[in-house]
Amino acid sequence: MMNNRIRLGLLLGFVACAGASPGAAQTAGGGSAAAVTPAAVAKGDNIYHKSGLCYACHGSNAEGAVGPNLTDAEWIHGDGSYDSLVATVTSGVPKEKSKSGIMMPPKGGSTISDDDVKAVAAYVYSLSHPSP
Repeated sequence: MMNNRIRLGLLLGFVACAGASPGAAQTAGGGSAAAVTPAAVAKGDNIYHKSGLCYACHGSNAEGAVGPNLTDAEWIHGDGSYDSLVATVTSGVPKEKSKSGIMMPPKGGSTISDDDVKAVAAYVYSLSHPSP
């Protein structure tokens, strides 16, 4: 059963990557952690698990699969700040710059909007920066 889930995750990840076109680095202008509101987190959760395709590489629980764990304090592509998350999701991570050797296409290979990227960043930020 677990092998089938891993295969499915890999397949979905490769399909997402195949549809992505390489993009130039962009300045995300993502704002600050003040943008991490309950509404943004809820919207980002929905996008992460559906149209954003994030779950395909990072797992449905965001603890990693093909892509890295997003729930801990260890960040391999950025510092884990909200702005860094927005920039990484917006621009992706080219294979040659990936510390894991696995590329992430811009917007995860999906067609989500810039506002959706900010919501996903808010959701991911909330996973690794729990409220006191």
